[in-house]
Amino acid sequence: MHRVMIHPATYENCRQAVERAFELFPSDITGRKVVIKPNVLRTSKANEHIVTNPAVLRAVIDVVETQGPAEIVVGDNPGLFNYGDNENSFEQTGLMEAAKGYYKNFGDTSQHLDFNPGYMKRIGVSTEIMEADVLISLPKFKTHGLTVMTGAIKNSYGILPGGQKARLHKLAGTPERFHELVAEVFRLRVPDMFIMDAVVGMEGNGPASPDLREIGLLLAADNGVAMDAVVARMMGLEPARLRFLQKAKELGLGDFDEGAIEIVGKMEVLPDFKVPPLGGEAIAANAQIQEMMQAKSQVRPTADRELCTGCQACVDQCPVEALSMKEEVPVVEEETCIACFCCQEICPEKAIRLN
Repeated sequence: MHRVMIHPATYENCRQAVERAFELFPSDITGRKVVIKPNVLRTSKANEHIVTNPAVLRAVIDVVETQGPAEIVVGDNPGLFNYGDNENSFEQTGLMEAAKGYYKNFGDTSQHLDFNPGYMKRIGVSTEIMEADVLISLPKFKTHGLTVMTGAIKNSYGILPGGQKARLHKLAGTPERFHELVAEVFRLRVPDMFIMDAVVGMEGNGPASPDLREIGLLLAADNGVAMDAVVARMMGLEPARLRFLQKAKELGLGDFDEGAIEIVGKMEVLPDFKVPPLGGEAIAANAQIQEMMQAKSQVRPTADRELCTGCQACVDQCPVEALSMKEEVPVVEEETCIACFCCQEICPEKAIRLN
């Protein structure tokens, strides 16, 4: 049986709830690499409550530090197209200061894995995520116009660096296929622990809605499916109607049935909680958003002839062999490129531009 903790909290006293979470879901971290991934959607202010609150991140780091000496790393890949914007997002939200010097830019390095060929044969995942001995996910209690809610499972979409997120949005095609895609990404590296910021949540047309909701809770679990099932019920949703939860259960990643989840604390349905349409129409039918994702997904690397020395490092490092030398500079095969932008990361001359 899964367990989900629901604990009263404010941003001033949230460390108490975090300590309780580590008591309920202990993990041996001494001498290990502990990676902490908050939800960092984009640049914003902490009081917009679009991202995991800095107070929660700091409390988690403080508790991890007391558990024994460990290598701590904090980071995320914000937005649909994040290269170069990671640090700015952390700075503006206050998460950089809260990270206490443990921040790393997850967009700097990636490794490539086989993926579901129904979307892409190969996919890039931040190296820090894949090298974690203990991965702690810090999602935010929010709605989402495409997946209805965003929580433990959706937070793992941020393990993808570069422009892949935008391209995958496009390749998914329909809200249902995007739900399934989210579960496929989640299983690439399932986090070991989840601590959700539900002190102030978001309702309406998230994940960047102005409709905030005072909830006053921190949730914790060691299973993302169970956590999201509890969040769904708190929002007044039936988990079985959310395709990403159905898919995660089909993949053996957890169970959303009430009888399979023990609540440690008190669960209450939030009255009149506003959620987007279950069919994902809030984003799928929004022409402006679709145009933005289309534009982002078409970004490709181009070599600057004045800077490129023809060393072929980018050609050698491309995981899908999308680059080849033509007239002494690398040229990308657009249909093969997976928009991971390893070529830009590896170029010693900074000669790769994204256009």
